[in-house]
Amino acid sequence: MIGERVFKAAVGEEPADLLFVNALIVDVFLGEVRRGELAVAGGYIVGFGAGAAHQVVDLGGRYLVPGFIDAHVHIESSQLSPTEFARAILPHGTTCVIADPHEIANVLGLEGLRYMLRATDELPLRVYFMAPSCVPASPLENSGATLSAADIEKILSWERVLGLGEMMNYPGVLSRDHEVWSKLATAAGRPVDGHAPGLRGPGLWAYVLAGPRTEHECTTLQEAREKLSAGMHLLVREGTTARNLSALLPILSARTAPFVHFCTDDRHPETLLSEGHMDDILRKAIAGGADPVAAIAAATVHAARAFGFRDLGALAPGFRADILVLSDLEGVEVERVYVAGELVAEGGRCVVELPEMGMEGTRTTVNVDVETLSFSIPARLGRVRAIGVVPGQVVTEALIVEPKISSGEVVADAERDILKLAVVERHRGTGNVGLGFVRGFGLKRGALASTVAHDSHNVVIVGADDGDMRLAVDALVRLGGGQVAVVEGEVLAELPLPIAGLMSDLALEEVVRRGEELKRAARSLGCTLPDPFMALSFLALPVIPKLKLTDLGLVDVEEFHIVPLFVD
Repeated sequence: MIGERVFKAAVGEEPADLLFVNALIVDVFLGEVRRGELAVAGGYIVGFGAGAAHQVVDLGGRYLVPGFIDAHVHIESSQLSPTEFARAILPHGTTCVIADPHEIANVLGLEGLRYMLRATDELPLRVYFMAPSCVPASPLENSGATLSAADIEKILSWERVLGLGEMMNYPGVLSRDHEVWSKLATAAGRPVDGHAPGLRGPGLWAYVLAGPRTEHECTTLQEAREKLSAGMHLLVREGTTARNLSALLPILSARTAPFVHFCTDDRHPETLLSEGHMDDILRKAIAGGADPVAAIAAATVHAARAFGFRDLGALAPGFRADILVLSDLEGVEVERVYVAGELVAEGGRCVVELPEMGMEGTRTTVNVDVETLSFSIPARLGRVRAIGVVPGQVVTEALIVEPKISSGEVVADAERDILKLAVVERHRGTGNVGLGFVRGFGLKRGALASTVAHDSHNVVIVGADDGDMRLAVDALVRLGGGQVAVVEGEVLAELPLPIAGLMSDLALEEVVRRGEELKRAARSLGCTLPDPFMALSFLALPVIPKLKLTDLGLVDVEEFHIVPLFVD
């Protein structure tokens, strides 16, 4: 409840803390811009003027808009610690995020979620969470944890947890899977995020009836219109790989803005540094023809109300004083950022000290005995299955190729771009190793390896040489997680990700620099993909067609079962 001092400031009995004058105020309720004043006290907006104020800021005709809200994001995908993530996005005007921590949950379970809550507790960035609904993503792999319906119930009792995260298992929803429905029942009455790419017609209607009310997986305007008509809130995604804004932008109007919002989902460090965050999405939306005030309303008050907030996202009495100063409305040029009435960013950088959270409980997550690790594949009659990389896509092809035999073993054949692929279980030290082949990387020598491998995040390695593949895993064990490029017994480049093998403790600029070094190293080994580690991270995701590899073996995703490497 708003305190007495805030109320007294509103009625003029006490001075306001802060008074903006000569401002152009973006009113997301009337859908207009008007010249006026805005008063702040105790972290809240108290009115459109004040008799007295401790600090008066003359904006000289600059714009005031509410802080932007990212309606769906995986912080772990930034490869930054929560503190560095906040430092990266606050200057771009994002003051609130709705985060789904299912990446770290797949590694560390409940303890990973507790870490994310601790690490974001004292940040000026408002961070709210959705309880991960699909940990693990499938039964065809070993993840670091399993979250049951009872676990979800516990998570939902925690502060800053709003509801149930993206329900990726929509086949389980439609088939009335008991565990899936138990999770949905536990979240009844709370926000539930959807994740049902391509679902249409009666299947969509049943899915919505079961509880999901948002969708960030739409890729076509027709699909978006059908889901909007079915009562879902559309979260238009513009991440690093998945960029849906241009295709879906025509659906945004003053009429639909209450049900259309924006999200980044997965935005990687190089994109954060070069393009920005929510300011980038709004800039592109406005440049694409969206009305600026409608677009800002979609990204602020309407996004807030989609998740049940009544005091975020607007410049009006009783709303939290999360305020942006823009020099250019259409260009979304963010000059200053206030959270709860306090200046937190100015001129493109944070101006407040952000608390650093230790990494207790997030280390030693790469539990692999390298001494006993083998990538040997004994030869036998028949051809072998191979994963075909589709450039720029997370879907793959299912290939059948003639193997190269050497000394009684099937080996990588760099000349034909058929490389060895391995997924090593890293959470419990089981020794599980899934082996296969992949075409599309172009490596002529060496190996690449990563502990970022959606969604279970086991170690994934691609290589032209078994020895280099082992060295790559050894380097990841030494780093406590990360990404490496090696050749002929030498580590060429590395990015340490010691926080659960997913996030770095380095600054944004250093993470980007090391990421670029990894790409250059991969190119020096012959790799033809523009972002090989991105491609590598999705080769172990057994819920996206057609052929993937987990620590349990090759997965025919369309049939949803393990298949043998050799084809008679």
